[in-house]
Amino acid sequence: MQTTSLGPLTVSRLALGAMLMGDKTPVDESHRILDRFVDAGGTLVDTADTYGAGRSEEVLAPWLARRRDEVVLATKVRFETSEPAGAGLAPDRIRAACDASLRRLGTDVIDLYQLHAPDPDVPLEETLEALDGLVRAGKVRAIGASNFPAWLLAWAVALQDRNGWAPFVSLQAQYSLVERSVEVEALPFCRAAGLGVLPWGPLGAGFLTGRYHRDQAMPDGSRMATAADDLEEAPARRAIERNFRVVDAAEAIAAERGATVAQVAIAWLVGVDGVAAPILGPRTFAHLEDLLGAAGLELSDAERARLEAPAPPPELYPQRMLTEQVGLERVTGPLRRG
Repeated sequence: MQTTSLGPLTVSRLALGAMLMGDKTPVDESHRILDRFVDAGGTLVDTADTYGAGRSEEVLAPWLARRRDEVVLATKVRFETSEPAGAGLAPDRIRAACDASLRRLGTDVIDLYQLHAPDPDVPLEETLEALDGLVRAGKVRAIGASNFPAWLLAWAVALQDRNGWAPFVSLQAQYSLVERSVEVEALPFCRAAGLGVLPWGPLGAGFLTGRYHRDQAMPDGSRMATAADDLEEAPARRAIERNFRVVDAAEAIAAERGATVAQVAIAWLVGVDGVAAPILGPRTFAHLEDLLGAAGLELSDAERARLEAPAPPPELYPQRMLTEQVGLERVTGPLRRG
């Protein structure tokens, strides 16, 4: 499997998400999935302290006791947990949450510690200085953000540059063929600032597997079947005609290439400039086996265009005007010095 860099970290071009481990995925199967991922050349394993109220981190611990040196370990802080109690990004809570994650994971260092979302109740400077302290203390090797809008991410990066604090090396954001809003501002900013993008939801909560069909009820047991209206995978938001046209294109390309729809969707993301590693979230060992096939699939420009045509990112001012008039889309590399 190919690799790329996130600041000081070298990571595989596919990441493994552990959100379901210890919950919908039993412990034994979780460890089989982890072994298979690493044996296939994968290195980046992503979790969060809030997944299963800490259970995901606990499930990883005995496996990490065997293979810690083979992986880049990522976790997150922000949302409600019981240890430490509460939520948010106040400095004291960040420090306590990091220590709690280290204990649950059974390790002495977190390779990539990510802010799971912004906290409007805490000054950004206080949060970023606390993260810098964790890096200086040797508890964290690098830091990243998740679910940050581009304007806030840019502000954070500027504060880090100005104060000499540990910099963000990544942005974990929702990104798939059926959710491309990140292309308007966040992805171009990450390219210009030198941050790698880690897409979550790369299959659109399972929509990009070919499992869902027009004018048919959501399959029993699927995420969309029980998704509330305020969730990203709510049927009214996801199961719309333009998205079904994306699936049509993916199914045609999959048939032509002897691949699966999921493999095509992941391969498309891997080929996006600025994307470091889509985060795979398999529930079963068989799901992982399918998704690993994306590592060897490279799509042509024509195939990429067919996939992209049905559901483009929204056209907004001033991005559309500047793309047409000054070639703003040509900014694909770091513009920062140092």
